[in-house]
Amino acid sequence: MFIHLIVIGWLYVALMMAVAEATNTTGTVLGAIFTFLLYGLAPVALVVYLMGTPGRRRAIREREAKAQEEARRAASESAAAAGADSGLPDQRGETPADAVPPVRKEP
Repeated sequence: MFIHLIVIGWLYVALMMAVAEATNTTGTVLGAIFTFLLYGLAPVALVVYLMGTPGRRRAIREREAKAQEEARRAASESAAAAGADSGLPDQRGETPADAVPPVRKEP
C-alpha cells in the first residue's frame, strides 16, 4: 500500500514539472510531454514492474502446483478405475521395455 503513495506522489511531481515546462515562456508542449514520459511514466512503470516480480513468480508457482495436484488426482482416479492390472509393465513388477530397440549390424 505504501508503494502506491510513492507512485502517486512521483507522478504528481512529474506532472507539475510538465505543467511548468508547458507554461514557461521558453517551454513547449512537446517538451512537457517528454518531461512527463521520461521523468514520470517510464521510471514509475519500471519500478512497479520490478516490484511486482516476486508476486508474479509466486502466482506462477501456485498455478503449477495446482496443475500438478490435479494431474496427480486424475492419474490416481484413472488408476483406481482401471483396476489393479493396468497392463503397464512396471505396474506388475516387470522392468519397462526400451522405447527404441537396440540396432546392430546384420551378419
